[in-house]
Amino acid sequence: MKYNPRVSSSRRKSRKAHFTAPSSVRRVLMSAPLSGDLRSKYNVRSMPVRKDDERITREKFNGSTVNVGIHPSKVVITKLRLDKDRKSLLDRKAKGRAAADKDKGTKFTAEDIMQTID
Repeated sequence: MKYNPRVSSSRRKSRKAHFTAPSSVRRVLMSAPLSGDLRSKYNVRSMPVRKDDERITREKFNGSTVNVGIHPSKVVITKLRLDKDRKSLLDRKAKGRAAADKDKGTKFTAEDIMQTID
């Protein structure tokens, strides 16, 4: 059931929105999670998939190879090709996550809780 009247459940409109999405939205749609060791190394959970990334190919009956289409949520990135844009993205995401982790544990102290009880 729809709760927001501005959201369409039409297949035609949702496909059009998907295929004509701006690059900022397409980044989010086409992101794949990193493997465990890369996640711990870079402190980043997922990255956008790019055109020059490694692909999966299948051989046809006549001998030619064809790329296999896979949804990015079903893929795990095990090897990163790092250029200057991806390095800056990793640094920016890791810095934000480190700041969030630092603030996570300092929300309340034991003294704050004891003052509210007394």
